[in-house]
Amino acid sequence: MLKAIHDFFIITPEVKPEFLAAAQRHNRLSLLVICVMIFGMELFNMARVLFWSASGLGTLNNRIYFAFYSSLFLAAALYLLLAWLLRRRAPGVKLALQYACAAFCLVWHVGMNAYDILAGHSLETGIYLTAVLGMGVFILMPAWLSFALHGAAYLLFMALAAPSLDSGQLINLSFASIVALAVSLTNCRHHAVVIAQRQEIRSINERLQVLVQRDPLTGLLNKTAFQRCVEPHLGERGAALLILDLDDFKSVNDRFGHPCGDFVLKETAILLDAAFTGAAGVSRIGGDEFAVLTLGLSAQELEDAARALIRSVSAITWRGQAVSSGCSIGGCRLGSRAISYEQLYDAADRALYRAKEHGKEQFYLLDLP
Repeated sequence: MLKAIHDFFIITPEVKPEFLAAAQRHNRLSLLVICVMIFGMELFNMARVLFWSASGLGTLNNRIYFAFYSSLFLAAALYLLLAWLLRRRAPGVKLALQYACAAFCLVWHVGMNAYDILAGHSLETGIYLTAVLGMGVFILMPAWLSFALHGAAYLLFMALAAPSLDSGQLINLSFASIVALAVSLTNCRHHAVVIAQRQEIRSINERLQVLVQRDPLTGLLNKTAFQRCVEPHLGERGAALLILDLDDFKSVNDRFGHPCGDFVLKETAILLDAAFTGAAGVSRIGGDEFAVLTLGLSAQELEDAARALIRSVSAITWRGQAVSSGCSIGGCRLGSRAISYEQLYDAADRALYRAKEHGKEQFYLLDLP
């Protein structure tokens, strides 16, 4: 029960940054619409006092109303000006301005409604209730801020107007205030849940992307992903594709079992990745064949790394027993002429075949023009 209450009111740290960014975008549009409405209504109200009232600004009551109307009009104009000036600032700055504007509007409506009641013009609380319900619906904010603003507005209005209201009005006012707060909290929770669900979907998609692109046994790129990795470098001079093939790998499975064979594949993947640090891509392209794409290495550097890797693969042990029969490596280094992936792979495969012609644990590099 307590956890459910906690989850309802508290925005998790993972969700909070995205929630605040969403609140800033949501509130920007809401306040723009509200400010446009304020301009229209308050211009009409100021004109009504100045031109359509028999006494104009000659009475204190009219001057007070005119002060209310003009202050809200100027506040809306100031908000729009500051929002434009701060448009390139951090979202937190813009969000603070939005909440300040919303708080002022709420206090204004509390004061306006309280003055109507105290001056004996009306005992209705519609202005206050419209403000708190409007804030709950149109302004997105964290739960703590909803409690603070709605609670402050309720207490201020009750302090000013409660002595003039009967018990029925006070009960209705309190109930409506609670509903307005509930609407605001539900709005907050709804957005937080939606954002959390979106984050979970993105996380699942990212994991799926990894699974789609990776060999499940070794964690290296699979053949399709490796091809996509190679293609941007097909016109890059000095790029090299090396293919590694384990010698007599079938005999490892036959003699020691498939768990041992899987172990040899995983160890080979680790050694290959370590031998060519900084490689553009390392892949298990199928069965007992691996591939690596290097950039900018000389023929001698490739040969030194390949021969060191051959020695390391030959030294793989399983439960204290030597199990690997070694590997052969063939490679193809690009020259100045751009070729297709299929042509590059075919050339590296021919180089591997040439290496195997010379026996086990051999290396052969083909330089393309």
